[in-house]
Amino acid sequence: MSTQEFKQAPHKLLVIPGPIEVTDEVLYANAHPSVSHVSAEFVPVFGDSVRMTRDVVFSKTAQPFLISGSGTLGWDQISANLVEPGENALVLNTGYFGDSFSDCLRTYGANVDEIKADFGATVDVAEVEKALQSKKYKIVTVTHVDTSTAVLSDPRPIIAAVRKVSPETLVVLDGVCSVASEEIRMDEWGLDVIMTASQKGLGAPPGLSIVLVSERAIKVFETRKGPVSAYYASWKRWLPIMKAYESGSAAYFATPPVNLIYAYHQSLLQLTKANLSLEERFKLHAEASGRVKAAAAELGLKQVPVDPSAAANGMTALYCPAGVKSSQIASLFMKRGVVIAGGLGSQKDTYFRIGHLGITAVEKSRGDVDRIIQVLKEVVAEATGKSA
Repeated sequence: MSTQEFKQAPHKLLVIPGPIEVTDEVLYANAHPSVSHVSAEFVPVFGDSVRMTRDVVFSKTAQPFLISGSGTLGWDQISANLVEPGENALVLNTGYFGDSFSDCLRTYGANVDEIKADFGATVDVAEVEKALQSKKYKIVTVTHVDTSTAVLSDPRPIIAAVRKVSPETLVVLDGVCSVASEEIRMDEWGLDVIMTASQKGLGAPPGLSIVLVSERAIKVFETRKGPVSAYYASWKRWLPIMKAYESGSAAYFATPPVNLIYAYHQSLLQLTKANLSLEERFKLHAEASGRVKAAAAELGLKQVPVDPSAAANGMTALYCPAGVKSSQIASLFMKRGVVIAGGLGSQKDTYFRIGHLGITAVEKSRGDVDRIIQVLKEVVAEATGKSA
């Protein structure tokens, strides 16, 4: 069977904010026959995947790490390799995933301070400057899009504040729910680290932790005083592997997810080599987002992000109608063949989340956004006892 003949089986439309719908070509690539991870046919696939990962974030020099694991492994990589026990980390917290990053850093012995935004809001840059003036921080972390709230934080003012007040501090972007759906220009903006995962805007199945590290941050890692406090997540072990595959030779520390790399490679080809530029993809995500959010507003639904300009383009978080729980909303969507997500954290019952990432946003011919809007109207009508 060729890729032209391969079509996915009928299934419910998956529009949670990751994992997302994937193309037939990506799913077909994931079904590649088993091959050795050190074979001559696999080495260039892995090497090209490393190279193309840079392209997605407009970097020429960053070192990508593609390691089997969920996006969560990115927190471990950053915490273990860049922050030594007793050093200070500042977490700009806009939701559930800021809480988790803080927890991970503390697990590896970091002294963590958090600037917590109000629910649905972003962190005030003036507070960041004040914190930076109070002590020396090894890293500052920003969650670009917190998947729990759909809050979009612009990292550029944060980077500017860090460079002004504490230029040695590294700026880390949690881009799990933003890479390939929101504009990120790693080199131009001066980001030191970006962490993400395969199953959201990058349009591949879950299972790949993807981290890009600037030359500056690599030097910080290489000159650390003590040993890395992790085994599997240690860049000391993974850096030679990534460099070997990119240079065209195989190396071994732990077995990479071969089939997933094939799928990720295919997705990267579609992201970076297709007729559609990355800028055009960002624009299409913004258009899809605008349509969903406008339809929700017409139905009287309020967004979780307080400021519409700080709302993600790859997902929408909406408060439920009065007296309705998110579990009811999700069940009504499911009844109509569409899978959405409920809330997260202490307010999980009060709101729900819809993803419009990857092909759902970009391939208009699929009609995914039209279907989301139509089903949203039907669900709100049924949940509130009003006619659609």
